[in-house]
Order: sequence, then C-alpha cells, then structure tokens
Amino acid sequence: MPGFPVQIKKMEVLGLGEIEAIREAAFDVMATTGVMVGGEEAHRLLEDAGCHVDRERSMVRFPREVVETALAVTPRSFVLKAQDESNSLEIGKDDHLYFFSSCGLHTVDLDTWEQREPTRKEFHDFVRVLDSLPNVDGIAPFIWWGFARVPQAMRLLESNAAKLRLSTKAQGEGAVLGNDTWNVEMARAVGQDLWNLVNPVAPLAIPEEESAKIIRLARADMPFSVTAGPTLGATAPATLAGGLVSNAAEHLAALVLAQVVRPGTRFISGHMAHAQNMTNGSPFFGQVTNALQAAGFNQLWDLLGVPTYNTCSTWTGSKSIDYQAGYETALAATIAAASGASLLPMQGGMTAQLAASPVKAIIDDDVAGMIGRFLQGIEVTGDTLAVDLIKQVGPMPGTYLGEAHTREWWRKEQYRPVVADHSSYEEWATSGKKVALDHAREKMDALVASHPGTRLSASQEEAVESILQEARAHYRKTGLITEEEWAVYQEDLNSDEYPYA
Repeated sequence: MPGFPVQIKKMEVLGLGEIEAIREAAFDVMATTGVMVGGEEAHRLLEDAGCHVDRERSMVRFPREVVETALAVTPRSFVLKAQDESNSLEIGKDDHLYFFSSCGLHTVDLDTWEQREPTRKEFHDFVRVLDSLPNVDGIAPFIWWGFARVPQAMRLLESNAAKLRLSTKAQGEGAVLGNDTWNVEMARAVGQDLWNLVNPVAPLAIPEEESAKIIRLARADMPFSVTAGPTLGATAPATLAGGLVSNAAEHLAALVLAQVVRPGTRFISGHMAHAQNMTNGSPFFGQVTNALQAAGFNQLWDLLGVPTYNTCSTWTGSKSIDYQAGYETALAATIAAASGASLLPMQGGMTAQLAASPVKAIIDDDVAGMIGRFLQGIEVTGDTLAVDLIKQVGPMPGTYLGEAHTREWWRKEQYRPVVADHSSYEEWATSGKKVALDHAREKMDALVASHPGTRLSASQEEAVESILQEARAHYRKTGLITEEEWAVYQEDLNSDEYPYA
C-alpha cells in the first residue's frame, strides 16, 4: 500500500487559541479588504454566491458565511486515482503521508554541477527512476520543465505524456497557456486522475488565467492544489503568523470559487512560502523558518478540514548534492511530515527550484524511508515489551542474537537505507571508498536498465498521441509555436527516440 501511516502524535507548533486567531484574521481580511480575482465569469459566479464584487478594481470581498459554506463541502480526504488502482492514493486520509517527487527547471551535471536542459532520453530515464523508487508514491508536476527540442507551449504536455506512458503511479502536472485541458484529456484516456496546479499571486490576487483554470478544473472534476508562493517580507508580512493570514486568504478565495462551481471539488492547500533573503533579495531556500511556518500551515488547514502539501523540503539552496542539500532537505521534510502534511513532494529537488536530479531522488528516497519509519513510532505490546525473553536471557554473558524474537523483529524495527554507506572502515577503504553519491549513481543505472518500459495499451497510446497532435495544431495555429520551433520539434518527433527514448 502506498504511503506511510502516521502513528506518532502530530507535532504542534501553535496552540488551539493561536490557530483560531490566525483563522479569524484571515476571515477578517477576506471580508473587509478582499482578494483581487480576475475574470468576468469568476466575478459572476462569486457574486451569485453572495460575495461583494467591485468589477472596476476586480476586488472581491468574501463574507464569512460564504467561506464557511465552501469549507463545509470541501472534502477532508479524497482518492487520487492512478492507472494501476493499487497505486491510488487517499489524499488527506487521517494519519497518512504520501511522498511525491520534486520538480525543477533543469538537470545538473554531477561532475561540474552546471545546469542545462535535459534531453528527452534523460527525462524518460528520470521517470523510470521515480517509477521504480519504493517511497515515491506519486510523480509531481514538471519533474523538469520539459526537455530540449520541444516548443515551450508543448513542454508540459510532452512531459505529462512521458509520465503517463512510463509510470502507473499517481501523477500531477502543471499548466500554462490553457494546456491543462489536454493534460486532463490524456489522463482520462489512460484511466486516471491528474493532480493539477493553480497559482494565485501574493499578495491577495488570483489572475484571470488562474481563475479560469480553477473553473475548468472544477467542472472537469479534477483535483488541484493552490500555492500562492509568498515571500515573507516581500509579498507577505515578514512575520510567520502574518504570512499565514495573507496566504490563507489567497487560498480560501480559490477554494470558494472552486466549490461555487462544483461543490465537493477535490482541493489541496499547498505551502510554498519562503523567507526573504535580505542579503540578496531572493527567496531564502533551505531556511528553517520556512519549515516552521509550514508546520503552522498544516495545523491551520487541519483545523479548516482541508488536505495539505508542503514544498519547504523540495528545494535546497545548495548548488550540488552535498551536506547542505542533505540537512536542508531532511530537516524540512521531517518537520513537514511530523506536523501533518498530507502530501510531501521531496525526491530529487535541489538548487532553489532551478534544478532536479534523479540521483538525488534516489538518495532522498532513503530519507523518505527513514522519515516513514519515524512516523510509525514505537509499538508497545506484550510481544515488543519482551519481558519473558528478558528474564530468560538474564544478565551477561546472555545474548539476544540467536533468539527467534530477534529474527522476527529486527527487520520490522529498523529501516535499512539503500545507498548510504554503513560498512566498516576497512571494508570501505578497500572497496573504492565509495560514498552515497557513488552508490546512487550506480543505482540509477540499474533502475533504468531494469524498468519494464511502456505501461500503455495500443489504444491508450493512440489516444494520447491524438490529443498531443490536437494540441500541436492548436498552438501552431495560434502562433505559439514558431516555424523555427516547429522544424526542430519535427526532427525530435521523427527521431528514433519518439515516443520512447
């Protein structure tokens, strides 16, 4: 079964009164200042639902009762269906955490740490790795921002097609230029749901492109998450509590619109807030306060009854796979998991959202396994207390090594990492002095070589290709694919690496 059961007490960084104060402040902002929402259709829908719409300024004020009505019909948990139903996930299920892959713009050279566009083959191999890793429960939107030789308008469509072709796990995808319509059609053609992304803009705005996307996805009965991505001190208050208030207003506005369109729309609230790095003006990736605020975010949305995901562990500020990348990823992921995140994108992300690596995903998968074991807690039963065994073995030189109880329990109690080195110093020194990065590179080669390949039937493949052709024709007709881009794209489509590199 995918995911990890959470059997420890959830970590709480705020008391109930403090969480309620943040909720009340968000309701106040929504009712008085409101949120800028673009699009006449969104204005009409929200006005009909009881919101106060200033069309001249595109400002919408949300009465408390409208927000509470929308929250009442938002599912606390829902199924995200995968091609293979045994891989389907119940997002928001009480006491359960799912790990998804991370995302980035580019691949990275593991010898020079320089970034570049991936090839189609590299993208497909990344999917093969993620499909094979035991602790990746789903493949997140844009593991890379597409790959070389593909026009920008088609990149997320080609990416989605590659993931659907090579993996039967639960999946998500981003959208630009209205391509969510074709992504949803492809997912339906292979019999699965597609978790989509919607991005309000901090502070307090939902542009027309995003409000239209919310309306389309709600009508299509497809789940989506919202992430406004505020930077604390720039597009949100510098205080963690103030940032939670403004971010909640942004996300609740999107939630209301979705539930007005279709009550029961599957909705996830995503934490993607970062502190402002006041030395260079950039978001402060890897900052511990990002994870601390994410813990408060999880408490707030648990009170509101809405599933969450956290990206604070997705991107480290490190430019390589080093100690910094390890501690920033592991600390943030552990805090997010222990504080009740429903879904946690983690494996593979690095370099402040600019890059991702399948080799780091393999190392991160060990981190996910360790976190999962921690979440399962300590089992206390008559068998685990082992009182009779303790009496039987007695004092030294007694030993538990040869006991049946040890053989039964040691594997259950421990988590054994795949690529970490735990050999003796002598073994390590005489076997090449390999470190985790070396083992992960070897593991990647093995996973790619052993992957079973395409997962689609002939009819599903035909349907996916037909949808891609329709999208290509649309973007050529509308001028979003230039003749120069089209010529390069045709070379790619007619190569031996299409559709399977």
